[in-house]
Amino acid sequence: MPSHVVEIAEITVTDPTAFEAGVAIARPHFLAAEGCLGLKLHRVIETRDTYRLIVKWRRIEDHMVTFRQSEAFQLWRNAVSPYFASPPVVTHSQAVDLD
Repeated sequence: MPSHVVEIAEITVTDPTAFEAGVAIARPHFLAAEGCLGLKLHRVIETRDTYRLIVKWRRIEDHMVTFRQSEAFQLWRNAVSPYFASPPVVTHSQAVDLD
């Protein structure tokens, strides 16, 4: 059985403090979403206006269909999109079994 899906959104922002506050507001809505298994926010050391939002999903459809069509997604976008310097770059991955 495949492992969970990891979404990584690289986001460059115009106001780091306001963006972090927006993510804090939106976090509970992510965590309550169907199939969301966890969320972390990392700030890139070399470029302090760049973040990586790392979300674990049970299945890709939980993110791309269920969450994106939900009110929670709209709350997320409303809380953080005013601080986007450019559109986020989003990728999905799964662990590779090397054994």
